[in-house]
Amino acid sequence: MSENKHVEVRGFSYLKVIFDQRGWPFPMQVPLDKQCTAAELAVRLELPREKIETVFINGIAGPLERPVNPGDRVGFVPPGTPGPYRVMLGLVNQGDKNK
Repeated sequence: MSENKHVEVRGFSYLKVIFDQRGWPFPMQVPLDKQCTAAELAVRLELPREKIETVFINGIAGPLERPVNPGDRVGFVPPGTPGPYRVMLGLVNQGDKNK
């Protein structure tokens, strides 16, 4: 079992601009001792919720309510990803699953 107590975090498009403005590396290693949701991780990083449509966790797109564990790779994706890419990346309707 891995003893990695970090998650690797990336922000794409507009969110990458926020990373750059804050001087964060890309990807960024964020300490994480126990499971949280992607939404909780976004709050901890002070990423504006309205700028996040979906999240990739270990390469799989899903809603922000998904769990994040130490050792995971997390990518926050903003709204506005062009149509064909939305389908290829699995983003179609991801933000609406719990509504």
